Amino acid sequence: MTTIEQNLTQYAAYHRDRRNIATHFVGVPMIVFSVVLALAVVEIPVGPVALTLAAIASIAASIYYLRLELTLGITMALTLFAMCAGASEVTHRLGTGASLGIALGVFTVGWAIQFLGHKWEGMKPAFVDDAKQLLIGPVFVCAEAYFLFGGLAHLRRYIEDRVGPTVARRDGRPIPIREEATS
Repeated sequence: MTTIEQNLTQYAAYHRDRRNIATHFVGVPMIVFSVVLALAVVEIPVGPVALTLAAIASIAASIYYLRLELTLGITMALTLFAMCAGASEVTHRLGTGASLGIALGVFTVGWAIQFLGHKWEGMKPAFVDDAKQLLIGPVFVCAEAYFLFGGLAHLRRYIEDRVGPTVARRDGRPIPIREEATS
């Protein structure tokens, strides 16, 4: 399994422009919530209870994130739990059709925001080269939030030693990842 450091470094190579990262703080949670909301309309009976596909997918994603890194995994699990709770409330109050309509609208706006950020960055999204980066995007935003408040400094140093710091504006040239950088 690829380490959290390797995953985030690969993702960060496409995300060094602060404006693009800012769009990710808005767009990525919108996209994740829209997927959770869409999956929340599908219930699977398990004995006396019904699990939603959103709960199942969130548990699976949380296990993946926990295996990558404990602090980020716990934060992602709590975030996904909150999104499942919100999606459950929306589907209960509005029904399947309206919930799916809202999910589609939020998904579309979230991706529009993402593509605007990548236009500013001058780089294609990371998932174009590696679809697994779709799973890394949410944990990247989580890590960037920790970095913003001074947390996980060792992880930030690892990434910046390989792809450089974030910049106000980027010229769009690909950043070579330095594997042999010192920590």
